[in-house]
Amino acid sequence: MRRSFKFLLRPTAKQTVALTACLDDHRALYNAALEHRRTAYAKAGVSIRYGDQSADLKHIRADDADGQGRWSFSSQQATLRRLDRAFTAFFARVRAGRTPGFPRFKGENRFDTIEWPKDGDGCRWDSQPEHPTATFVRLQGVGHVRVHQHRAVRGTIKTISVNREGIRWYVVLSCDDVPAASLPATGTAAGIDLGVASLATTSDGEHLVNPRHLAASADRLAVAQRELALKKRGSKRRRKAVARLAALHGKVRRQRLDGAHKTALRLVAAYDVIVHEDLRIANMTRSASGTLQAPGTNVAQKSGLNRSILDAGWGVFLTILSHKAESAGRELIAVNPVNTSRTCARCGHCAQNNRITQAEFFCTACGHAAHADVNAARNILRAGLALRDAAQAA
Repeated sequence: MRRSFKFLLRPTAKQTVALTACLDDHRALYNAALEHRRTAYAKAGVSIRYGDQSADLKHIRADDADGQGRWSFSSQQATLRRLDRAFTAFFARVRAGRTPGFPRFKGENRFDTIEWPKDGDGCRWDSQPEHPTATFVRLQGVGHVRVHQHRAVRGTIKTISVNREGIRWYVVLSCDDVPAASLPATGTAAGIDLGVASLATTSDGEHLVNPRHLAASADRLAVAQRELALKKRGSKRRRKAVARLAALHGKVRRQRLDGAHKTALRLVAAYDVIVHEDLRIANMTRSASGTLQAPGTNVAQKSGLNRSILDAGWGVFLTILSHKAESAGRELIAVNPVNTSRTCARCGHCAQNNRITQAEFFCTACGHAAHADVNAARNILRAGLALRDAAQAA
Protein backbone atom coordinates (compact mmCIF):
# COMPACT_ATOMS: atom_id res chain seq x y z
CA MET A 1 0.00 0.00 0.00
CA ARG A 2 0.95 3.64 -0.35
CA ARG A 3 1.05 5.57 2.89
CA SER A 4 2.25 8.97 4.09
CA PHE A 5 4.28 9.66 7.23
CA LYS A 6 4.20 13.17 8.65
CA PHE A 7 6.77 14.48 11.11
CA LEU A 8 7.37 17.82 12.81
CA LEU A 9 10.54 19.66 11.77
CA ARG A 10 12.79 21.41 14.29
CA PRO A 11 14.63 23.98 12.12
CA THR A 12 17.08 26.46 13.55
CA ALA A 13 16.46 30.19 13.12
CA LYS A 14 18.69 30.29 10.02
CA GLN A 15 16.99 27.23 8.56
CA THR A 16 13.56 28.78 9.17
CA VAL A 17 14.65 31.83 7.15
CA ALA A 18 15.95 29.55 4.38
CA LEU A 19 12.76 27.47 4.33
CA THR A 20 10.66 30.62 4.09
CA ALA A 21 12.84 31.93 1.23
CA CYS A 22 12.54 28.58 -0.55
CA LEU A 23 8.77 28.66 -0.23
CA ASP A 24 8.61 32.28 -1.47
CA ASP A 25 10.77 31.50 -4.52
CA HIS A 26 8.66 28.47 -5.43
CA ARG A 27 5.53 30.61 -5.08
CA ALA A 28 7.07 33.27 -7.33
CA LEU A 29 7.91 30.56 -9.89
CA TYR A 30 4.33 29.26 -9.77
CA ASN A 31 2.86 32.75 -10.25
CA ALA A 32 5.29 33.60 -13.06
CA ALA A 33 4.45 30.36 -14.87
CA LEU A 34 0.73 31.10 -14.49
CA GLU A 35 1.21 34.62 -15.88
CA HIS A 36 3.22 33.14 -18.77
CA ARG A 37 0.33 30.86 -19.70
CA ARG A 38 -2.29 33.60 -19.36
CA THR A 39 -0.34 36.15 -21.42
CA ALA A 40 0.60 33.71 -24.19
CA TYR A 41 -3.01 32.69 -24.69
CA ALA A 42 -4.42 36.23 -24.39
CA LYS A 43 -1.89 37.84 -26.79
CA ALA A 44 -1.16 35.08 -29.29
CA GLY A 45 -3.73 32.33 -28.68
CA VAL A 46 -0.91 29.91 -27.77
CA SER A 47 -1.34 27.25 -25.10
CA ILE A 48 1.78 26.79 -22.99
CA ARG A 49 2.39 23.29 -21.63
CA TYR A 50 4.48 21.89 -18.80
CA GLY A 51 7.21 20.73 -21.19
CA ASP A 52 7.69 24.25 -22.52
CA GLN A 53 8.02 25.79 -19.08
CA SER A 54 10.26 23.01 -17.78
CA ALA A 55 12.63 23.59 -20.71
CA ASP A 56 12.83 27.30 -19.78
CA LEU A 57 13.66 26.49 -16.16
CA LYS A 58 17.40 26.07 -16.76
CA HIS A 59 17.61 29.59 -18.23
CA ILE A 60 15.66 31.04 -15.30
CA ARG A 61 18.04 29.38 -12.85
CA ALA A 62 21.11 30.60 -14.75
CA ASP A 63 19.85 34.20 -14.80
CA ASP A 64 18.96 34.12 -11.07
CA ALA A 65 21.73 32.07 -9.51
CA ASP A 66 21.30 33.65 -6.06
CA GLY A 67 17.51 33.23 -6.15
CA GLN A 68 15.88 30.41 -8.11
CA GLY A 69 19.27 28.80 -8.73
CA ARG A 70 19.69 27.99 -5.02
CA TRP A 71 16.97 25.37 -4.93
CA SER A 72 16.51 21.89 -6.28
CA PHE A 73 15.75 21.68 -10.00
CA SER A 74 13.45 18.70 -9.37
CA SER A 75 11.43 20.55 -6.73
CA GLN A 76 10.92 23.43 -9.17
CA GLN A 77 9.75 20.98 -11.81
CA ALA A 78 7.28 19.61 -9.25
CA THR A 79 5.95 23.16 -8.73
CA LEU A 80 5.43 23.54 -12.49
CA ARG A 81 3.67 20.16 -12.59
CA ARG A 82 1.43 21.40 -9.77
CA LEU A 83 0.34 24.30 -11.98
CA ASP A 84 -0.16 21.93 -14.91
CA ARG A 85 -2.44 19.73 -12.77
CA ALA A 86 -4.43 22.85 -11.81
CA PHE A 87 -5.06 23.60 -15.49
CA THR A 88 -5.91 19.98 -16.23
CA ALA A 89 -8.48 20.01 -13.43
CA PHE A 90 -9.85 23.34 -14.68
CA PHE A 91 -10.48 22.02 -18.21
CA ALA A 92 -12.00 18.82 -16.77
CA ARG A 93 -14.49 20.93 -14.79
CA VAL A 94 -15.32 22.96 -17.92
CA ARG A 95 -16.03 19.79 -19.91
CA ALA A 96 -18.17 18.41 -17.08
CA GLY A 97 -20.27 21.58 -16.96
CA ARG A 98 -19.28 22.41 -13.39
CA THR A 99 -18.14 25.78 -12.03
CA PRO A 100 -14.67 25.98 -13.61
CA GLY A 101 -12.60 27.96 -11.08
CA PHE A 102 -9.67 29.24 -13.14
CA PRO A 103 -6.23 28.68 -11.53
CA ARG A 104 -5.44 31.66 -9.35
CA PHE A 105 -2.27 33.45 -8.34
CA LYS A 106 -0.96 32.32 -4.98
CA GLY A 107 -0.65 34.88 -2.22
CA GLU A 108 1.74 34.55 0.70
CA ASN A 109 -0.77 32.54 2.73
CA ARG A 110 -1.96 30.31 -0.13
CA PHE A 111 1.23 28.47 -1.01
CA ASP A 112 2.57 26.31 1.82
CA THR A 113 4.03 23.15 0.26
CA ILE A 114 7.20 22.22 -1.61
CA GLU A 115 7.67 18.75 -3.06
CA TRP A 116 10.80 16.83 -4.00
CA PRO A 117 9.78 14.02 -6.40
CA LYS A 118 12.56 11.63 -5.42
CA ASP A 119 14.52 10.84 -2.27
CA GLY A 120 18.15 11.69 -3.03
CA ASP A 121 17.43 14.31 -5.71
CA GLY A 122 17.70 17.65 -3.95
CA CYS A 123 16.71 16.11 -0.62
CA ARG A 124 17.75 13.16 1.53
CA TRP A 125 15.80 11.48 4.30
CA ASP A 126 17.85 10.36 7.31
CA SER A 127 20.81 12.32 5.99
CA GLN A 128 22.91 11.72 9.15
CA PRO A 129 22.31 8.04 9.98
CA GLU A 130 25.37 7.99 12.21
CA HIS A 131 23.71 10.35 14.69
CA PRO A 132 22.77 8.28 17.78
CA THR A 133 19.58 10.02 18.88
CA ALA A 134 18.17 12.32 16.19
CA THR A 135 16.90 12.09 12.62
CA PHE A 136 17.68 14.70 9.98
CA VAL A 137 16.44 15.48 6.48
CA ARG A 138 18.76 17.32 4.12
CA LEU A 139 17.16 19.89 1.83
CA GLN A 140 19.16 21.62 -0.90
CA GLY A 141 19.77 25.25 -0.01
CA VAL A 142 18.59 24.73 3.58
CA GLY A 143 20.85 22.09 5.11
CA HIS A 144 20.31 19.23 7.54
CA VAL A 145 17.05 19.92 9.37
CA ARG A 146 16.24 18.01 12.54
CA VAL A 147 13.08 15.89 12.47
CA HIS A 148 10.89 14.90 15.41
CA GLN A 149 10.45 11.29 14.25
CA HIS A 150 7.84 9.74 16.54
CA ARG A 151 7.37 6.48 14.62
CA ALA A 152 9.24 4.25 12.21
CA VAL A 153 9.03 4.82 8.45
CA ARG A 154 8.00 1.74 6.49
CA GLY A 155 8.08 0.98 2.79
CA THR A 156 10.06 2.76 0.06
CA ILE A 157 10.18 6.55 0.14
CA LYS A 158 8.97 7.95 -3.18
CA THR A 159 8.44 11.67 -2.59
CA ILE A 160 9.31 14.14 0.17
CA SER A 161 7.30 17.29 0.87
CA VAL A 162 7.77 20.15 3.30
CA ASN A 163 4.64 21.86 4.54
CA ARG A 164 4.20 25.04 6.58
CA GLU A 165 1.26 25.23 8.97
CA GLY A 166 1.26 28.55 10.82
CA ILE A 167 4.65 28.76 12.50
CA ARG A 168 5.22 25.00 12.33
CA TRP A 169 7.06 23.11 9.60
CA TYR A 170 6.40 19.48 8.72
CA VAL A 171 8.02 16.92 6.45
CA VAL A 172 5.72 14.43 4.71
CA LEU A 173 7.11 11.18 3.28
CA SER A 174 5.00 9.39 0.69
CA CYS A 175 5.97 5.70 0.72
CA ASP A 176 5.18 2.77 -1.55
CA ASP A 177 5.08 -0.93 -0.63
CA VAL A 178 4.07 -0.26 2.97
CA PRO A 179 3.14 -3.63 4.49
CA ALA A 180 -0.42 -3.96 5.74
CA ALA A 181 -0.83 -4.31 9.50
CA SER A 182 -3.64 -6.86 9.46
CA LEU A 183 -5.54 -7.38 12.69
CA PRO A 184 -6.93 -10.72 13.91
CA ALA A 185 -10.53 -11.45 12.93
CA THR A 186 -13.22 -10.72 15.50
CA GLY A 187 -16.18 -12.27 13.69
CA THR A 188 -18.36 -9.20 14.31
CA ALA A 189 -19.95 -6.49 12.18
CA ALA A 190 -21.38 -3.08 13.07
CA GLY A 191 -23.28 -0.26 11.50
CA ILE A 192 -22.46 3.30 12.56
CA ASP A 193 -24.75 6.31 12.47
CA LEU A 194 -22.90 9.64 12.38
CA GLY A 195 -24.37 12.47 14.39
CA VAL A 196 -23.82 15.70 16.26
CA ALA A 197 -24.85 14.70 19.76
CA SER A 198 -22.49 11.73 19.44
CA LEU A 199 -19.84 11.49 16.77
CA ALA A 200 -20.98 7.95 15.96
CA THR A 201 -23.44 5.47 17.39
CA THR A 202 -22.93 1.76 16.75
CA SER A 203 -25.56 -0.87 16.13
CA ASP A 204 -24.44 -2.42 19.44
CA GLY A 205 -25.74 0.65 21.26
CA GLU A 206 -22.40 2.33 21.98
CA HIS A 207 -22.25 6.12 21.68
CA LEU A 208 -18.83 7.47 20.67
CA VAL A 209 -18.36 10.92 22.12
CA ASN A 210 -18.23 14.06 19.98
CA PRO A 211 -15.58 16.30 21.66
CA ARG A 212 -16.80 19.53 19.94
CA HIS A 213 -13.32 21.03 19.78
CA LEU A 214 -14.41 24.13 17.86
CA ALA A 215 -17.16 24.90 20.36
CA ALA A 216 -14.71 24.46 23.25
CA SER A 217 -12.36 27.03 21.68
CA ALA A 218 -15.10 29.39 20.48
CA ASP A 219 -14.49 32.06 23.14
CA ARG A 220 -10.76 32.25 22.51
CA LEU A 221 -11.33 32.28 18.74
CA ALA A 222 -13.86 35.11 19.10
CA VAL A 223 -11.41 37.19 21.13
CA ALA A 224 -8.62 36.57 18.61
CA GLN A 225 -10.93 37.45 15.73
CA ARG A 226 -11.98 40.73 17.37
CA GLU A 227 -8.35 41.64 18.02
CA LEU A 228 -7.54 40.95 14.38
CA ALA A 229 -10.43 43.14 13.19
CA LEU A 230 -8.98 46.12 15.12
CA LYS A 231 -5.53 45.91 13.53
CA LYS A 232 -4.48 48.03 10.57
CA ARG A 233 -3.98 46.10 7.34
CA GLY A 234 -0.34 45.59 6.47
CA SER A 235 0.89 46.32 9.98
CA LYS A 236 3.20 44.15 12.03
CA ARG A 237 0.60 43.83 14.77
CA ARG A 238 -1.95 42.55 12.29
CA ARG A 239 0.49 39.86 11.12
CA LYS A 240 0.95 38.79 14.74
CA ALA A 241 -2.82 38.73 15.29
CA VAL A 242 -3.24 36.59 12.15
CA ALA A 243 -0.59 34.19 13.47
CA ARG A 244 -2.36 33.91 16.85
CA LEU A 245 -5.71 33.19 15.20
CA ALA A 246 -4.12 30.64 12.84
CA ALA A 247 -2.45 28.93 15.81
CA LEU A 248 -5.82 28.53 17.55
CA HIS A 249 -7.45 27.10 14.44
CA GLY A 250 -4.44 24.82 13.95
CA LYS A 251 -4.83 23.46 17.46
CA VAL A 252 -8.54 22.71 16.85
CA ARG A 253 -7.64 20.94 13.62
CA ARG A 254 -4.99 18.79 15.30
CA GLN A 255 -7.37 17.91 18.14
CA ARG A 256 -10.03 16.88 15.64
CA LEU A 257 -7.55 14.73 13.72
CA ASP A 258 -6.30 13.08 16.89
CA GLY A 259 -9.84 12.25 18.01
CA ALA A 260 -10.77 10.90 14.58
CA HIS A 261 -7.69 8.63 14.55
CA LYS A 262 -8.45 7.23 18.01
CA THR A 263 -12.14 6.64 17.28
CA ALA A 264 -11.42 5.00 13.92
CA LEU A 265 -8.77 2.75 15.45
CA ARG A 266 -11.22 1.69 18.16
CA LEU A 267 -13.82 0.66 15.56
CA VAL A 268 -11.32 -1.10 13.30
CA ALA A 269 -9.97 -3.11 16.24
CA ALA A 270 -13.45 -4.22 17.32
CA TYR A 271 -15.21 -5.14 14.05
CA ASP A 272 -14.43 -7.07 10.87
CA VAL A 273 -17.16 -5.32 8.86
CA ILE A 274 -18.09 -1.66 9.37
CA VAL A 275 -21.04 -0.12 7.55
CA HIS A 276 -21.59 3.64 7.39
CA GLU A 277 -23.80 6.10 5.57
CA ASP A 278 -22.67 7.43 2.21
CA LEU A 279 -23.13 11.06 3.21
CA ARG A 280 -22.92 14.09 0.90
CA ILE A 281 -21.48 16.40 3.53
CA ALA A 282 -21.01 19.36 1.17
CA ASN A 283 -24.71 19.28 0.32
CA MET A 284 -25.73 18.84 3.95
CA THR A 285 -23.76 21.91 5.05
CA ARG A 286 -24.86 24.18 2.22
CA SER A 287 -26.08 27.60 3.34
CA ALA A 288 -29.83 28.14 3.68
CA SER A 289 -29.63 31.93 3.24
CA GLY A 290 -31.04 31.80 -0.30
CA THR A 291 -31.14 34.92 -2.51
CA LEU A 292 -32.67 38.39 -2.34
CA GLN A 293 -35.54 37.20 -4.53
CA ALA A 294 -36.06 33.95 -2.60
CA PRO A 295 -34.62 34.30 0.91
CA GLY A 296 -34.20 31.15 2.95
CA THR A 297 -36.00 30.17 6.13
CA ASN A 298 -34.57 29.17 9.53
CA VAL A 299 -31.21 30.52 8.39
CA ALA A 300 -29.75 30.91 11.91
CA GLN A 301 -30.75 27.38 12.93
CA LYS A 302 -29.33 25.91 9.72
CA SER A 303 -26.13 27.87 10.19
CA GLY A 304 -25.73 26.45 13.70
CA LEU A 305 -26.37 22.92 12.43
CA ASN A 306 -23.81 23.38 9.65
CA ARG A 307 -21.25 24.57 12.19
CA SER A 308 -21.91 21.56 14.42
CA ILE A 309 -21.59 19.11 11.52
CA LEU A 310 -18.30 20.63 10.41
CA ASP A 311 -17.05 20.70 14.00
CA ALA A 312 -17.77 16.97 14.30
CA GLY A 313 -15.52 16.37 11.28
CA TRP A 314 -17.48 13.58 9.59
CA GLY A 315 -15.48 13.83 6.38
CA VAL A 316 -12.13 13.62 8.15
CA PHE A 317 -13.35 10.74 10.30
CA LEU A 318 -14.65 8.68 7.35
CA THR A 319 -11.44 9.26 5.38
CA ILE A 320 -9.27 8.09 8.29
CA LEU A 321 -11.61 5.16 8.94
CA SER A 322 -11.27 3.99 5.33
CA HIS A 323 -7.46 4.17 5.49
CA LYS A 324 -7.27 2.27 8.76
CA ALA A 325 -9.77 -0.34 7.58
CA GLU A 326 -7.74 -0.97 4.43
CA SER A 327 -4.51 -1.27 6.39
CA ALA A 328 -6.05 -3.63 8.96
CA GLY A 329 -7.77 -5.83 6.38
CA ARG A 330 -11.26 -4.80 7.47
CA GLU A 331 -14.26 -4.39 5.17
CA LEU A 332 -15.85 -0.95 4.96
CA ILE A 333 -19.25 -0.59 3.27
CA ALA A 334 -21.08 2.66 2.45
CA VAL A 335 -24.87 2.56 2.09
CA ASN A 336 -27.58 5.00 1.01
CA PRO A 337 -28.72 6.89 4.14
CA VAL A 338 -32.26 7.57 2.87
CA ASN A 339 -34.91 6.69 5.49
CA THR A 340 -32.48 4.87 7.79
CA SER A 341 -33.61 7.10 10.67
CA ARG A 342 -37.34 6.67 9.92
CA THR A 343 -37.46 2.89 9.41
CA CYS A 344 -38.15 0.49 12.26
CA ALA A 345 -35.24 -1.89 12.73
CA ARG A 346 -37.63 -4.57 14.00
CA CYS A 347 -40.55 -4.62 11.53
CA GLY A 348 -39.30 -2.42 8.68
CA HIS A 349 -42.17 0.09 8.87
CA CYS A 350 -41.08 3.48 7.50
CA ALA A 351 -42.89 6.64 8.57
CA GLN A 352 -41.90 10.19 9.50
CA ASN A 353 -43.89 9.93 12.74
CA ASN A 354 -41.63 7.10 13.96
CA ARG A 355 -38.97 9.66 14.90
CA ILE A 356 -40.51 11.36 17.92
CA THR A 357 -37.52 13.53 18.87
CA GLN A 358 -33.86 13.73 17.99
CA ALA A 359 -33.08 10.88 20.40
CA GLU A 360 -36.34 8.91 20.59
CA PHE A 361 -37.72 6.36 18.13
CA PHE A 362 -41.12 4.73 18.50
CA CYS A 363 -42.58 2.59 15.71
CA THR A 364 -46.22 3.46 15.06
CA ALA A 365 -46.80 0.00 13.60
CA CYS A 366 -45.27 -2.49 16.06
CA GLY A 367 -44.54 -0.30 19.08
CA HIS A 368 -40.78 -0.88 18.99
CA ALA A 369 -38.98 1.78 21.06
CA ALA A 370 -35.26 2.50 20.93
CA HIS A 371 -32.70 5.25 20.83
CA ALA A 372 -33.11 6.85 17.41
CA ASP A 373 -29.41 6.66 16.52
CA VAL A 374 -29.12 3.01 17.59
CA ASN A 375 -32.17 2.15 15.50
CA ALA A 376 -30.63 3.93 12.49
CA ALA A 377 -27.29 2.16 12.99
CA ARG A 378 -29.05 -1.24 12.92
CA ASN A 379 -30.79 -0.30 9.67
CA ILE A 380 -27.44 0.78 8.24
CA LEU A 381 -25.86 -2.53 9.25
CA ARG A 382 -28.71 -4.53 7.68
CA ALA A 383 -28.45 -2.57 4.42
CA GLY A 384 -24.68 -3.02 4.29
CA LEU A 385 -24.83 -6.78 4.86
CA ALA A 386 -27.50 -7.05 2.15
CA LEU A 387 -25.22 -5.20 -0.28
CA ARG A 388 -22.31 -7.47 0.58
CA ASP A 389 -24.42 -10.64 0.14
CA ALA A 390 -25.72 -9.39 -3.22
CA ALA A 391 -22.17 -8.64 -4.39
CA GLN A 392 -20.95 -12.09 -3.31
CA ALA A 393 -23.92 -13.80 -5.03
CA ALA A 394 -23.16 -11.95 -8.27
